[in-house]
Amino acid sequence: MATKILSVDDESDLEILLSQYFRRQIRKGEYEFTFAHNGLEALQKLLETPDFDIILSDINMPEMDGLTLLAKINELKNPAMKCIMVSAYGDMENIRSAMNKGAFDFATKPIDLEDLSHTIEKAIEQVRYIRESQQEHSQLESIRNDLAIAGEIQQTILPRLFPPFPELAKYVDIYASMTPARDVGGDFYDFFRIDDENIGLVIADVSGKGVPAALFMAVSRTLLRATALRGVPSSECLTYANKLLCKESLDSMFVTVFYGIYNYKTGIMDYTNAGHNPPYILRQNHHIETLPLTPNFIVGVFDDISFENGMLKLETGDTLLMYTDGVTEAFNEEREQFSENRLQNALKTLPENPQTKDVVTEILRQVKNFSGNYPQSDDITLLSLQRTE
Repeated sequence: MATKILSVDDESDLEILLSQYFRRQIRKGEYEFTFAHNGLEALQKLLETPDFDIILSDINMPEMDGLTLLAKINELKNPAMKCIMVSAYGDMENIRSAMNKGAFDFATKPIDLEDLSHTIEKAIEQVRYIRESQQEHSQLESIRNDLAIAGEIQQTILPRLFPPFPELAKYVDIYASMTPARDVGGDFYDFFRIDDENIGLVIADVSGKGVPAALFMAVSRTLLRATALRGVPSSECLTYANKLLCKESLDSMFVTVFYGIYNYKTGIMDYTNAGHNPPYILRQNHHIETLPLTPNFIVGVFDDISFENGMLKLETGDTLLMYTDGVTEAFNEEREQFSENRLQNALKTLPENPQTKDVVTEILRQVKNFSGNYPQSDDITLLSLQRTE
């Protein structure tokens, strides 16, 4: 595109001089000159064509001088428009005033056209740099907006209605929370009715951060839920889902998963832990147990492996807390981690018979207090289930 130059001077000879000297650039479409004879006429042309790149303006003109014009141009707040001021050689006071008011450069009369040509080229470089920066900024803003929308969409994917199964309130209490470290996250939780007696519960952590992790998270959640709703045992569900995810995995992405099938009438859970943090059981007597690890690998790496399940039983009043490593690996300003020990101590400070929302809320509060002003580096997700009868 041609560089658009607005020349403002009450001397008509300058129009002929510039048109003749820059005729080659004009012929090639590199420069496009527009001429005005005073500041008022220049402002009118700026209103008609606001995308001028360079204003070449005399300082001393009738009706509106160059310094007043410069002040009006500054009000446009267009950093990509550069002003080159022109005045007599001895008029240094006005030239200094113009430079102090934001002029890009100046030229003195009689104009040295070769020197002016170099000044215009410098101004063009600055205009190009600023416009490229503005374009990059606009692209970044667009990306930020897209990420914000993606984050909102991702949050709507996760169940957010609590209690999730009002008809089962006498049997079970469930609460969950996911706080992404960025606009979008790789953690997720899920729960759903499988049949008249069983509820599926999932908490998972996808490797990596940002958009790739969020996309893999959406795929993982969909495959796990679709497989789980077939009513197969937890180990069979993860074995099948793993085969499918291995086909979808890019850049060696994987996911750690804890999947449990909870019978709300008996309190028995069939669970499979695929490389995920072992949940805690907060017994009614306030005793805290760590669920034993099962010898399973992570999901999404090898498609020829099988998973082994485990069994647990919750008594009335017992609470199961599932979480991702964003909880225990949260840092404070001293670069200390929240750690498993602090999580266990936080559980010990809970009152007797806490509701699942109280458990999740208190853990989040303690993690936030521990981290202080240190930025969150990983997604923080918690899912809690309590047998109420």
